[in-house]
Amino acid sequence: MTRNVITRLASATLLATALSGLPAPADAANGYTPEQVCGSGFRRVALGTMPVADQTNTVRGHVHLLYNASTGEHCVVTGKSDFVGTPTSTTATLLVKNIAFARPLVYEDSGSFKYYAGPVKANAHGKCVRFQGTISSPGSAIRASGGWGSFGDCGRQPNRLRGIR
Repeated sequence: MTRNVITRLASATLLATALSGLPAPADAANGYTPEQVCGSGFRRVALGTMPVADQTNTVRGHVHLLYNASTGEHCVVTGKSDFVGTPTSTTATLLVKNIAFARPLVYEDSGSFKYYAGPVKANAHGKCVRFQGTISSPGSAIRASGGWGSFGDCGRQPNRLRGIR
């Protein structure tokens, strides 16, 4: 019986050690979820959570793209996981492709924030969007960025392109 208890304790310790190496959920350190920041009815877009990483690939937070099917609005939030509670330069940017060959419409929240930048909202129903986020360290020695490099979530097949998580 003692051997069985020791085996279970050893297994629990190994499991706890393995799980401690997993990354924390996006922006868990700052206490805010993107859904809280964007508001009622917004859901994350499939592949719409991207790391905001610096030049050494250290993740400093995440930028999130959400969509509200009732209003046709997209929302972007950049949540910090480093430098939380310290005001640092942080941005959340939403680009909406208006018409072919024209410059996209740019919506941005930029400033010195403790926890997150955003929400940045725009009605982009049936239009392609792109999103970006940046986080800098105190004194701006480190600059991290992330998001989509090209336009997507174009609203043509909402059930396939907009996954709800």
